[in-house]
Amino acid sequence: MKQQNRKIFFKKNSAAIILSFLLPVAIMAISYYRLGIYPTSDRTILASDAFGQLVNFYSGFNNMLHGDQSFFYTWSGSLGLNFVSLMSYYTNSLFSFLVFFFDNLHMPDAMYIILLTKIGAMGVTFWVFAHNTFRIPQWTKVFLSVSYALMSFTMAYSIMLMWMDAMVYLPLILLGIHRVMDRQRPVLLFISYFLLFITNYYMAFMVGLFSFLYFFIRVFTEWKIYKRSIVPYLITSLLAGLASMIIILPSVLDLRTNGEKLDSINSFITNDVGPWDFVVKNMTGVYDTSKYGSSPFIYVGLLPLLFFIFYFVTKKIPLKNKLLFGGLLLVMVASVYIQPLNLFWQGMHSPNMFLFRYSFLYSALVLILAGFGLEKFEKKDLNILGNIMLSLVGIFIAAAILSNKKRYGYITQETLIITVILLVVYVLLFILKDKLPKYRWLMPVLLISVMCGEMSFNTHQIMSGIDKEWGYTSKERYTQGYKDIEPLVEKAQSINDTFYRLENLNPISRTDSFNYNYSGVTMFSSIRNRNSSQYLDRLGYRSEGTNLTIQYENNTILMDDLLGVKYNLAKNDPQKYGFKEIETHGDYTLYENEHALPLGVLTDQGIYETKNNNNQTALVQYLSEMKEPLFQFTGLTEVSRTNMIVQESGDFTLYSEESNTGEEKSITWEVNVPAQTQAYLSLDTRALNSVDNGSVEISVDGHKNVSGLSSTGTYFNLGHYEQATKVNVTAKFMGSSVVQAVRPSVLVLKTDVLDQAITDIREKEVPFNVKGNHVEAKVTTEKEQVIFTTIPYDPGWKATIDGKPTEIKAVQDALITVKVPKGEHTVELTYYPEGMKLGSLLFISSVLLFSGYVYWYQKKQQKINQKESIH
Repeated sequence: MKQQNRKIFFKKNSAAIILSFLLPVAIMAISYYRLGIYPTSDRTILASDAFGQLVNFYSGFNNMLHGDQSFFYTWSGSLGLNFVSLMSYYTNSLFSFLVFFFDNLHMPDAMYIILLTKIGAMGVTFWVFAHNTFRIPQWTKVFLSVSYALMSFTMAYSIMLMWMDAMVYLPLILLGIHRVMDRQRPVLLFISYFLLFITNYYMAFMVGLFSFLYFFIRVFTEWKIYKRSIVPYLITSLLAGLASMIIILPSVLDLRTNGEKLDSINSFITNDVGPWDFVVKNMTGVYDTSKYGSSPFIYVGLLPLLFFIFYFVTKKIPLKNKLLFGGLLLVMVASVYIQPLNLFWQGMHSPNMFLFRYSFLYSALVLILAGFGLEKFEKKDLNILGNIMLSLVGIFIAAAILSNKKRYGYITQETLIITVILLVVYVLLFILKDKLPKYRWLMPVLLISVMCGEMSFNTHQIMSGIDKEWGYTSKERYTQGYKDIEPLVEKAQSINDTFYRLENLNPISRTDSFNYNYSGVTMFSSIRNRNSSQYLDRLGYRSEGTNLTIQYENNTILMDDLLGVKYNLAKNDPQKYGFKEIETHGDYTLYENEHALPLGVLTDQGIYETKNNNNQTALVQYLSEMKEPLFQFTGLTEVSRTNMIVQESGDFTLYSEESNTGEEKSITWEVNVPAQTQAYLSLDTRALNSVDNGSVEISVDGHKNVSGLSSTGTYFNLGHYEQATKVNVTAKFMGSSVVQAVRPSVLVLKTDVLDQAITDIREKEVPFNVKGNHVEAKVTTEKEQVIFTTIPYDPGWKATIDGKPTEIKAVQDALITVKVPKGEHTVELTYYPEGMKLGSLLFISSVLLFSGYVYWYQKKQQKINQKESIH
């Protein structure tokens, strides 16, 4: 019987379901095509963070699916990282498994397919919601579904693929709420909540809060009927939340350790919002920005807008319902203007661009109320619809004329005219639908056609806005180094059977290591190990502020040796002592560092004293037990300058433009470099944390290198010198009219002393065998000692010696050490994200409890129904 019902259902509704999927996908695909983006095209959907982060994190996820990466831990970024937490924010999605069918070279195409599939899925899930909620014609369910899938929020923030799943699950969650309330069936709600929670906990918080409010508002519409559903709803929600702890608990505990502090509320009114925001953003084809200063993206189409207003105007809807759902709408509107509410929706963190990330909930509510408005619409309501249309035309024209042109300058004559014409056309089509009964069948086709045209125009306008603002990356930019880098990474892997690290001096992005699956230092991610990043910042790498980034560039070879950076990829000779050329492929060459150390070194408890670990020199000297200085300073003598004024101020030097004629400003120094040294120009601009000092090009004997001053380390490599040499060093400052730096100096590393230090450390090295989330080493000591490692400390790491648990202690809360007793031992370190075991237990127990609850609840309802049928 059930199978027969399913066949009947799909026979009646298959066309609508297919259209709800295909129409938004086709509109989106056509919009991309007009921008030159399609599978195998020269352009990609990668823009902003999609290029800098997502494409490489998807590649890392793909590596995991193919068995090249542990599910629990990744060595790819920032020395090592909790991979479960990283996935839970960036890549956890049922749709992400599509990457399995692509190699990493074609990951932009995979992301294109994933995005379009998600958008189509949004249309389908909203159709399912509409079909089970509204008593309206099939074609109206389709246009509501297409409007939902192509809402402006989806288009404007399509860059952030990991947020899109929330829009897929929201209709199913709301339908699940309806089923709990109307049919006493909690399974859909449990599954939808669970999938949402494990997909992206950030967006799940917003949807969870909204659905909680939605449930209670619906309860109050029929209190006597719906009050009995409160307990089932709370039990289902609680168990779904507990089941999702298998992913959320490790992620939350990681955030507690490594996340940012909650933002303080400094004002009651949200900064940079305008009184016309909710009016203007309902017009078709308007795009301001997805950076700072944007208005919320709330557009869902003009036809739904007409019936949304009709919901509140018609007398057929109970006043109580209008007040309750209108109250929820007002809360959503107020949240944009009231900063405490705005912050609360977004987890008490001010967004780094892409503002008002909860505004899709407002759009969804508009569509839901439009559906209820459509239910009540009749032929006699055409006058009301006409009056609504005229009112909207007047309001939109008033907004265009009266609004602040500085803020709302993006309202164009084109968008205003098209908006007005479309409103008139929609109302005329509804009038003709009743005036021409002979052609009534044609009107839904025309209405959907016009609506698709409107959504196409809006989609293309927004996508064009993104292209102008961010720029969709060319495929060449992503692939340009791939065919050169991948073989060299594979070469390094083939000649090593022990753990090593690798860094690219000419990277494509700051997350390349996830793509090519090598262990590196550089990373850009909201999920990071802040303690290790902060410590590495003190050791010469650049990772300031909230540690969203850590940069390998512009540090000394001392840190290369200590961290086991055995290989560099570079387009030009890196001019580093101890690095020799291994192989060249295209533009890139692989260089091997003969001094790179393994993961572990034997030392003693003095390593925990700050004086022995607070900088790279102290750390290497203590590990090697050498007292002789590794570094010395040498002076700079100015030779010449161009378009530059140099001013001394205490310990600082200011370099400013002499004239603003556009001529580059540069300064040349003469440096006497001693024999057997690696020389570095120290340009430290850290004193002004919030100021971007632009970039600098350092030229030494024809070798040029450009680096950011504020985003990279302070030690600019001048090369290795076996003989005492006099060199000219030119610094050309770009991108800032004034640069302030700690008085520049030249730091030289004595390579003969370095050789001795590395030799001494090698006598105490502890090579670890690394396999995914497990590392193991054999060690023999003549007395109790401490193994110092360059593995970032995380509470998820557990250590054993000869199979017995032992304590892990962290140097500077950043790097793992283990105390080992005298004798021969096997030391093992195993990583499971903190909370993973408890989360797994909660998952299993919650699923079992929910299964038992459903069985009991259904039996209870059957008895109630039997009693009611008897009476």
